[in-house]
Amino acid sequence: MSSSKFMSAAQAAGLIRDGDTVGLMGGGGGLMEASCLFEAVQARFLATQQPRNLTMVHALGIGDKKTKGMNCFAHEGLVKRVIGGHWVWSPAMQQLAEAEKIEAYILPGGVSSQLMREIGAGRPGLFTHVGLGTVCDPRRGGGRMNASAREDLAEVVQMDGREYLRYKPFPIHVALVRASAADEDGNISFEHEAANLDAPSLALAARNSGGTVIVQVKERLPRGALKAREVRIPSAWVDAIVVDPDQRASYDIPFDPALSGELTGVERYESESKDHEAEKAAAAGAFSERQAVARRAAEELFNTGKARPVVNYGVGVPDAVAKLIAARGEQHRLYQTIEHGTYGGTLMDGVLFGYARNATAMLDAATQFDFYAGGGLDIAFLGFGEFDAQGNVNVSRLGGLTVGPGGFIDIAQNARKVVFCGTLAAKGVKLQTGDGRMRVLQQGGVKKLVKQVEQITFSGPQGLVRRQEVLYLTERASFRLTAEGIELFEIAPGIDLQRDVLDQMAFVPRIAASLAVMPDAYFRNATA
Repeated sequence: MSSSKFMSAAQAAGLIRDGDTVGLMGGGGGLMEASCLFEAVQARFLATQQPRNLTMVHALGIGDKKTKGMNCFAHEGLVKRVIGGHWVWSPAMQQLAEAEKIEAYILPGGVSSQLMREIGAGRPGLFTHVGLGTVCDPRRGGGRMNASAREDLAEVVQMDGREYLRYKPFPIHVALVRASAADEDGNISFEHEAANLDAPSLALAARNSGGTVIVQVKERLPRGALKAREVRIPSAWVDAIVVDPDQRASYDIPFDPALSGELTGVERYESESKDHEAEKAAAAGAFSERQAVARRAAEELFNTGKARPVVNYGVGVPDAVAKLIAARGEQHRLYQTIEHGTYGGTLMDGVLFGYARNATAMLDAATQFDFYAGGGLDIAFLGFGEFDAQGNVNVSRLGGLTVGPGGFIDIAQNARKVVFCGTLAAKGVKLQTGDGRMRVLQQGGVKKLVKQVEQITFSGPQGLVRRQEVLYLTERASFRLTAEGIELFEIAPGIDLQRDVLDQMAFVPRIAASLAVMPDAYFRNATA
């Protein structure tokens, strides 16, 4: 059979019809992004004004904040609706949403991956507790991010006396999938990829919706070249294959076997040693409030009641926590995970968030999120855009701009212990530290501790119902979630409680009966 499945990117783009719902995959920095296919769809539209009025669905952030990823689809007329897990990598798409040129929605990243699997299985949507009390709850917004978005993506249902959300299924007409190689029959391998993401779930959803599965690969292999266990998407699910010999591991990295987990033996040991030295150098670099918060947060890691806790690190200040633990050589004391499906290794940050060098395991994203939703995550370190008196956290809509949660909702709602890390204020803040004290030289123009968050991405009241331990750690003070609201229980040395903390908040917290002072070691410019 079936060399006929192989075609050019332009031919593949021609398979997409007006009004189709197109499922995409990828992560920031180019992680498993079918860039050649994205660009072919854009080129076809710019040349012919087709296809039009597409619905685009993606679980995680895709793009480079410039021209790649979701930016390829950010043309008025090309897209009618976007259901995106994370939008920040495509400012052009954010602008279309803000200008009401498209219908803008969000779904939790894990929910999106799992919903694709449910759609593929022909089940009546995804029934889950994830999203209750957040912007995805129809009582809080239903996933709608602008006035043009009028439908709720989920409904509240009762089962066995408990509330759940049912995320509604919809057909996937086209799936644009990225992989490493395809053999002549169309069997697909992920061997050289830095993650699996939701590729199998996405392909399944399109296949069983009667849609078209288009796979971009770097390499075409002879029939029989792939072992059965190397095939991650079988030929029976695949309709079209595009070979892009210039396909890269990331936008900037052509290929790195450490990122795809292919190193073993001496090669792996040498690679891990270099990573460890790099992490130690990073930890010994310029000291700032970010490192101070990371040191304080790291103290919570081994206070979970688990001998070897399962941990997830988010973006922002949590990156610094991960680097600190790596620099201390303490990775063996925990099980490190990323929502993308990766375990272990050295986490990358910035535009390469989602990549890990020398990972110990790579699962599909839907399976990873199943593990989280079932209670497998002991502790999570996450950032915050703002939080309020009830302990609600917002990261999904800031200053009226659609940001999206990525995997934040799935992680924050399901970890037994959640440590939110960030600075107390923003915009113009000037701080001085490094000598064992924290000084505020200039207060910020934006308060992040607000009376009521713009949008609920983590629900404090739901956290209490789930009996989660929830902390909010900043460079000036530490807070925790209680049944009576937010309680301030700790301040940094050198901080004036009234001037530097309470006056910079839009609500009055409870004050712990015994207000502690953080150890000055957190604020000293010395190698951790």
